[in-house]
Amino acid sequence: MKNSLKSLSHIYIIMCIGSTAIAQTIPTLENAVYGGLVKTQYASSVNWMEDGEHYSKIEYNESNRRPEIVTYSAKDQSKEVLIPYNMLIDKASGKSLSISSWTLSPDNEKVLIFTNTRRVWRYHTRGDYWILNRKSGILYQLGKELAENSLMFAKFSPDSRKVAYVSKNNIYVEDLASQTYKPITTDGCDTIVNGTFDWVYEEEFDCRDGFRWSGDSQYIAYWQSNTSGTGWFDIINNIDSIYPTIQRFPYPKAGTTNSGVKIGYINADGGNTTWVEIPGDERNNYLPRMEFIPGTNKLFVQQMNREQNTNKVWTVTIGQDDLENIFVDKDQAWVETNNHVKWLKGNKYFTWMSERDGWRHLYRVSSDGKQVIPITKGDFDVISEVGMNEKNGYVYFIASPNNATQRYLYRAKLFGNGKCELVSDASQAGQHQYNMSPTCTWAVHTFSNAQTMPIVEMQSFPAGKTVRTLVDNSGNQKEWEALGLQPKEFVKVKSGDWELDAWMIKPVQFDANKKYPVIIDVYGEPANSTVQDVWSSNMWHQYLANLGYIVVSIENRGAAAPRGREWRKCIYGEVGTFACEDQARGILDLARQFSFIDKERIGITGWSGGGSQTLNCMFRYPEVFKTGIAVAFVSDQKLYDTIYQERYMNTPQNNPEGYKKGSPISYVEGLKGNLLLIHGTGDDNVHYQSCEMLVDELIKAGKIFYQVSYPMRTHGISERAGTTFHLRKTMSDFWTKYLPAGGI
Repeated sequence: MKNSLKSLSHIYIIMCIGSTAIAQTIPTLENAVYGGLVKTQYASSVNWMEDGEHYSKIEYNESNRRPEIVTYSAKDQSKEVLIPYNMLIDKASGKSLSISSWTLSPDNEKVLIFTNTRRVWRYHTRGDYWILNRKSGILYQLGKELAENSLMFAKFSPDSRKVAYVSKNNIYVEDLASQTYKPITTDGCDTIVNGTFDWVYEEEFDCRDGFRWSGDSQYIAYWQSNTSGTGWFDIINNIDSIYPTIQRFPYPKAGTTNSGVKIGYINADGGNTTWVEIPGDERNNYLPRMEFIPGTNKLFVQQMNREQNTNKVWTVTIGQDDLENIFVDKDQAWVETNNHVKWLKGNKYFTWMSERDGWRHLYRVSSDGKQVIPITKGDFDVISEVGMNEKNGYVYFIASPNNATQRYLYRAKLFGNGKCELVSDASQAGQHQYNMSPTCTWAVHTFSNAQTMPIVEMQSFPAGKTVRTLVDNSGNQKEWEALGLQPKEFVKVKSGDWELDAWMIKPVQFDANKKYPVIIDVYGEPANSTVQDVWSSNMWHQYLANLGYIVVSIENRGAAAPRGREWRKCIYGEVGTFACEDQARGILDLARQFSFIDKERIGITGWSGGGSQTLNCMFRYPEVFKTGIAVAFVSDQKLYDTIYQERYMNTPQNNPEGYKKGSPISYVEGLKGNLLLIHGTGDDNVHYQSCEMLVDELIKAGKIFYQVSYPMRTHGISERAGTTFHLRKTMSDFWTKYLPAGGI
């Protein structure tokens, strides 16, 4: 069967049960990589309009296939063309603008269109912007004399008269009436970054758009980063020319010097910047969030210390010397940034998410910080906020008090007693997702679980009643079920006194009387979780299972699961140590529960943080884990960036033992099994340096291992022709060679 994988698009197995023959289609490697065996439909992106009753989409005109912007009524699905295709044609070239995204001006008279985009690290945030006047039909390009594809984060002033944007680390303001623009900052260069961010703020704080308009449209507040003094990392490109080229960027590694980051404001017509004198060393404190309080010229700034265990909220009014620290949130481990802070009762209160009572809850804080009142209460975590309607007095949020693998919609009164009520249909066990309108009167609701493809509906609120189905996937669901593949089964395993969530997938021809090898797919870091009762159309796990493996994932302590503060933060200062302990104990407990698991054939694999956990497991528990594939891993925690690593570990200077204990490179002497290392040499996130340093230590220790490096591929190892298939073929071949498949 394995030899035929290259030539067959499907493999059919005939299972005889009594006198009935059942044909089953098993996914091949091509299916796992490219899809095509069974399709899953998802709802297209829905962008709610401000009125909360309509949403917009980019569609193509039926007659000429040119793009236009349309709106739909949530109530009856009636369609209206908001911006017809003929208004989106550049008259100079006769070509229609491609539309990556668009924004309507506050006065609804103009449209800002983002097009011709380019990727900056993870996302397409650089490109060209155009303005369309809806009344006159005039369409023109912003900053037309600036370099092509150089504009970032363009946005209207509140009075709709101007647009500000960033180009080459300077902020520009363009007057829409005169179509003239000028830079209001001029010191931007390779080391001074205005209006956007350096690599580490973008990656770890999700900071990209680095400026804000004041409520009166007179000022712009912005971040400035000074990267001089920060270590610069070089990525060498050896494959695109006969001489290597070098990509350089500032990257502060754990315990080293950060960029100096500060916040200032400047008149939108230009002039001198006034810097906000927030106390503290700008290289040893972070400013991850800054907004204007709605309708005002008062800034609301979050400042974290370098240890990230204290978040101070500061306010300051443009043109006034009234800087005030109004609120402080603390934790013995770490705190998170507060996103989507909402203001209530005419700015008398703001909302705040905190774990101060041992669970993540939403609070109402008075504008002077003296009152901190819970909006939600109970022994459960608020996972995320979905919507808030002050007029109706409710906040909607996602939680799952009884099952950490699932997600449900709840609501609570903004000015109530903390009582929370379930809104989702409890009979639909799995994960519920909502894209809610600004008025919380409508929502696009998506339900799925590990066995059920997504069902997408338009629902009306507050009742949560379905008014129409947008995507049902019923036909695709039948095709999936006809394949006869084994379902993802959720189980519990023990690690000492801790109960862990896990899942497993068995081969199609599974025989409980035989013993099967196991492949554990691990992540294990505090940034994510893998054991989720939600639909995934990824066929890779099914492909591996049907080679003859039981595929397993175990959620170790410290993973980002809604199980309370103690669960998530017990790993503070020891990231990596508890994870591999839980993986080893967990799989042995699973083997005790199920006799069909072969304890002599246990493999483990993971990507990024999961690659690090794979190495820790292979090196520290060689009697358990016999084969491993580590992809894009951190071998030494000192090699990763300041913000992420120090959040969970403090600095290497303050926690040298923790860094040593958590880093796989400390334990290379323990390797006994078969190990494959995979890394992209162009990885800007987890540098190829991490792989080379580990390789050097393995060689010193006389350890035999295998390695595949992908030239100039980044952290996802997906760029350039043939990469993904080659990667997965390499992995599957390694498994079948060094962890023999099939029941015995």
